[in-house]
Amino acid sequence: MAKGMKNLLKQAQKMQSQMAKVQEELAAKTVEATVGGGMVTVVANGKQEIVSVTIDPEVATPEEVEMLQDLVVAAANEAVRRVQEMGAEEMGKITGNLGINIPGLT
Repeated sequence: MAKGMKNLLKQAQKMQSQMAKVQEELAAKTVEATVGGGMVTVVANGKQEIVSVTIDPEVATPEEVEMLQDLVVAAANEAVRRVQEMGAEEMGKITGNLGINIPGLT
Protein backbone atom coordinates (compact mmCIF):
# COMPACT_ATOMS: atom_id res chain seq x y z
CA MET A 1 0.00 0.00 0.00
CA ALA A 2 1.35 3.42 -0.87
CA LYS A 3 2.62 5.56 1.98
CA GLY A 4 0.03 8.26 1.22
CA MET A 5 -2.79 5.74 1.39
CA LYS A 6 -1.52 4.38 4.72
CA ASN A 7 -1.40 7.90 6.14
CA LEU A 8 -4.93 8.60 4.90
CA LEU A 9 -6.21 5.38 6.49
CA LYS A 10 -4.43 6.23 9.74
CA GLN A 11 -5.99 9.71 9.77
CA ALA A 12 -9.44 8.26 9.08
CA GLN A 13 -9.07 5.82 11.97
CA LYS A 14 -7.94 8.62 14.27
CA MET A 15 -10.90 10.77 13.20
CA GLN A 16 -13.29 7.87 13.79
CA SER A 17 -11.91 7.43 17.30
CA GLN A 18 -12.20 11.16 18.00
CA MET A 19 -15.79 11.25 16.73
CA ALA A 20 -16.76 8.31 18.94
CA LYS A 21 -15.26 10.13 21.93
CA VAL A 22 -17.14 13.34 21.08
CA GLN A 23 -20.42 11.42 20.74
CA GLU A 24 -19.84 9.89 24.17
CA GLU A 25 -19.10 13.32 25.64
CA LEU A 26 -22.18 14.83 23.97
CA ALA A 27 -24.39 12.12 25.45
CA ALA A 28 -23.41 13.35 28.91
CA LYS A 29 -24.22 17.00 28.13
CA THR A 30 -27.62 18.66 28.32
CA VAL A 31 -29.21 21.77 26.85
CA GLU A 32 -32.19 23.70 28.17
CA ALA A 33 -34.82 25.57 26.20
CA THR A 34 -37.40 27.84 27.79
CA VAL A 35 -40.41 29.32 25.97
CA GLY A 36 -43.45 31.38 26.83
CA GLY A 37 -41.54 33.69 29.12
CA GLY A 38 -40.48 30.82 31.35
CA MET A 39 -43.79 28.97 31.32
CA VAL A 40 -42.29 25.78 29.81
CA THR A 41 -38.73 24.50 30.05
CA VAL A 42 -37.43 21.38 28.32
CA VAL A 43 -34.05 19.75 28.95
CA ALA A 44 -32.58 17.43 26.30
CA ASN A 45 -29.39 15.40 26.34
CA GLY A 46 -26.77 15.01 23.65
CA LYS A 47 -28.55 11.92 22.34
CA GLN A 48 -31.47 14.18 21.36
CA GLU A 49 -33.65 12.68 24.10
CA ILE A 50 -35.95 14.80 26.23
CA VAL A 51 -34.76 14.49 29.83
CA SER A 52 -37.30 16.69 31.59
CA VAL A 53 -40.19 19.07 31.07
CA THR A 54 -41.00 21.75 33.64
CA ILE A 55 -44.30 23.62 33.46
CA ASP A 56 -45.09 26.71 35.49
CA PRO A 57 -48.12 25.75 37.60
CA GLU A 58 -49.80 29.04 36.72
CA VAL A 59 -50.34 27.93 33.11
CA ALA A 60 -51.73 24.50 33.94
CA THR A 61 -55.37 25.53 33.97
CA PRO A 62 -57.94 23.66 31.87
CA GLU A 63 -58.51 26.79 29.79
CA GLU A 64 -54.84 26.92 28.83
CA VAL A 65 -54.28 23.26 27.83
CA GLU A 66 -53.99 23.93 24.08
CA MET A 67 -51.53 26.77 24.60
CA LEU A 68 -49.58 24.61 27.05
CA GLN A 69 -49.35 21.78 24.53
CA ASP A 70 -48.04 24.21 21.91
CA LEU A 71 -45.46 25.56 24.36
CA VAL A 72 -44.23 22.06 25.23
CA VAL A 73 -43.81 21.23 21.53
CA ALA A 74 -41.98 24.53 20.92
CA ALA A 75 -39.65 24.03 23.88
CA ALA A 76 -38.92 20.40 22.92
CA ASN A 77 -38.13 21.37 19.34
CA GLU A 78 -35.87 24.19 20.51
CA ALA A 79 -34.03 21.87 22.91
CA VAL A 80 -33.46 19.29 20.16
CA ARG A 81 -32.30 22.06 17.78
CA ARG A 82 -29.77 23.18 20.40
CA VAL A 83 -28.52 19.62 20.85
CA GLN A 84 -28.03 19.31 17.09
CA GLU A 85 -26.20 22.64 17.04
CA MET A 86 -23.98 21.54 19.94
CA GLY A 87 -23.22 18.25 18.17
CA ALA A 88 -22.44 19.94 14.88
CA GLU A 89 -20.09 22.34 16.65
CA GLU A 90 -18.22 19.55 18.44
CA MET A 91 -17.97 17.36 15.34
CA GLY A 92 -16.91 20.38 13.31
CA LYS A 93 -13.84 20.62 15.51
CA ILE A 94 -12.83 17.23 14.14
CA THR A 95 -14.10 17.30 10.56
CA GLY A 96 -14.11 21.06 9.93
CA ASN A 97 -10.87 21.15 8.04
CA LEU A 98 -12.08 18.40 5.73
CA GLY A 99 -15.27 20.21 4.77
CA ILE A 100 -17.40 17.10 5.22
CA ASN A 101 -20.70 16.52 6.98
CA ILE A 102 -21.36 13.02 8.22
CA PRO A 103 -25.12 12.45 8.62
CA GLY A 104 -26.17 10.84 11.86
CA LEU A 105 -23.03 11.82 13.71
CA THR A 106 -24.13 15.31 14.64
